[in-house]
This record gives sequence, C-alpha cells and structure tokens, in this order.
Amino acid sequence: MARVAGLLAGMLFAATAAQACEQVTHRDRSFTVCTADLTTQNIALRLNGSDGMPLGSFVALEQATDASVIFAMNAGMYHADRRPVGLYIEEGTTIRPIVTRAGPGNFGLLPNGVLCVRDGRADVIESRAFAADPPACRQATQSGPMLVIDGALHPRFLPDSPSSKIRNGVGATPDGKIAYFVISDQPVTFYQMATLYRDVLGVRNALFLDGSVSRLYAPALERADPGRQMGPIVVVTER
Repeated sequence: MARVAGLLAGMLFAATAAQACEQVTHRDRSFTVCTADLTTQNIALRLNGSDGMPLGSFVALEQATDASVIFAMNAGMYHADRRPVGLYIEEGTTIRPIVTRAGPGNFGLLPNGVLCVRDGRADVIESRAFAADPPACRQATQSGPMLVIDGALHPRFLPDSPSSKIRNGVGATPDGKIAYFVISDQPVTFYQMATLYRDVLGVRNALFLDGSVSRLYAPALERADPGRQMGPIVVVTER
C-alpha cells in the first residue's frame, strides 16, 4: 500500500486495486485522485487497437487489455483524427515528435510538459528540458500547460480566473514511484487544480492533460464516464 506524500489535513489515499481512486475536496471543489504505485503496478499508454484504428473508448480499451484494469483516463490532447498533438511514445516506439514552440490554446501555453514512464518510475518533465536531454521513456505523452514546475505554480495561473472546466492531470513524486492522476468532479480553474497538486499531494511537477473531454474509468467505483471518442488513453494495471 502506498501513501500520499505531502499529506495534509489527515487525508489518506490507498493505492490498491479495490481503492485506487478517492474523492477529495479542495478549495470547495470535488476531485477524484487515482494513485498508481509503480512498485506493483504498470502505467501504459494506448492509442490504436489491433486494427490500427484509435481505440477511442474505455470499452475498446478493456477489450484490448489482457491484465485487469485498475483505472484509465484520457491522456493528452489530440487532433480531430485523434492523433496526439505532441510527443507520443508507446511501448518504446515514438509515434509523434516533441513540440517545444509556443502556440495557441492550452497546449501552447508554455511551459508545457511530458509524462515519461520508464521501468519502475514515472516523471513529469518540462518539455524543453526533456528535449535537451531526452530520457529513454517506454511510454510518454506531451500536453500542456504544466500545472506545477519545480514546486511553483505556472506563472499564468490566476486565483480569480473565470475559466472553469472539468479538467484532468498527472503528477509524480520525486522518486518516481507514485503517480497521481486527478480528475475534477466539477468545473475547476487551473489554479485550483494546480494547488491541489502542490499543497495536498506534495507534488513538485504536475501536468495538465485536458479539459472538457476529461474522463475516468474506475471499475472499483463502478465509474465509466461517457463522452466523445478519445485519443491517447493511459491505463493502470497490476503487474
């Protein structure tokens, strides 16, 4: 069983198959925090099925996954044809290259970042630092903006921002052994989500994955969020 670093107000999250996802309240907003323990669990990224077409749904993901799924979540921004917008690596194969330039939308709101999964660890790395010294990721997905960078909030986030959406993100502990996948249960701002990672989960680097299209599949909670067809999906399974 893994416990959350930076525990505040007596909150406790258990990284077990039966209770990997817990609902918490932060700044009067409800979030579901799903914990992946890399010492006993695997994190994988999935885009296409055996037919070469995007899986798109949790039903298709479940059918294509041999191991028991603990939870799954949309895992980064994608184009209309569901191709990833930025860097995407699946099982050691680079499908899309990294993008380091500024651009429109949330993805281009630098700094953005990469979730990199290697054997036994997961890290969130700022994109330009990643490009300067690329680690050997077995799985990787790029999105943006970063929520927390070296313990500081993204400089563009405002406490009183009027932009609230259903959002999801990922952060990892400094030792890379625990990854926290978070989805808001109601519309939240970037600031609210980022402070959850920094102040409650004690994460020094966290990455926004997407908003509005955010979805969670958590069989133990009997939760399978509906919505439009997805691009990249992250899935956590027992080893």
